[in-house]
Amino acid sequence: MTAIAVFVGSIRKQSINQRLARAVEALAGKRFEFSYVDIGGLPHYNEDLWSDPPESVQTLKRTIEASDGVLFVTPEYNRSIPGILKNAIDWGSRPTGKSSWIGKPSAIMGASPGAVGTAVAQSHLRNTLLVLDVVLMGQPEAYLQLKPDAIADDLTIADDHLRILLERQLDAFEAWIGRVRRWHG
Repeated sequence: MTAIAVFVGSIRKQSINQRLARAVEALAGKRFEFSYVDIGGLPHYNEDLWSDPPESVQTLKRTIEASDGVLFVTPEYNRSIPGILKNAIDWGSRPTGKSSWIGKPSAIMGASPGAVGTAVAQSHLRNTLLVLDVVLMGQPEAYLQLKPDAIADDLTIADDHLRILLERQLDAFEAWIGRVRRWHG
């Protein structure tokens, strides 16, 4: 089974992006094993902490390194990614020369109640990830407007259009991970 580290950019209990990630996990079935990274337990990035890195940071780095791919599910805050997600990305990229992100096949999706979805946040996230040598899937993109009834209580995707779009995203991500594995040996 393909191991996926999942970074959800919201730690709110009723987060629609957390709900989206769980629905995508259910839709994926047995082809992916999702490991959710607890970004809420990370301290603010501080270079001074590398002399004795917190366990939460070590766990984050181990989870990234053990994964076959990384899925980012982000909301959009003020036309960018949440600071808590950027903090997690920064921890994974350090210390210098020991980035956990290098060569990691990744995909991005995100949801918002608004019509634009998370397009601008995803653009900012792409810029950051490319600098870190993450091997980012370009297509299909998933900037989702998530309506309240799109995901049922049992996490099945009730909206047919959304389910088809997410199935395509999962198929493409699975193929992308395979392609990156072949490139990087």
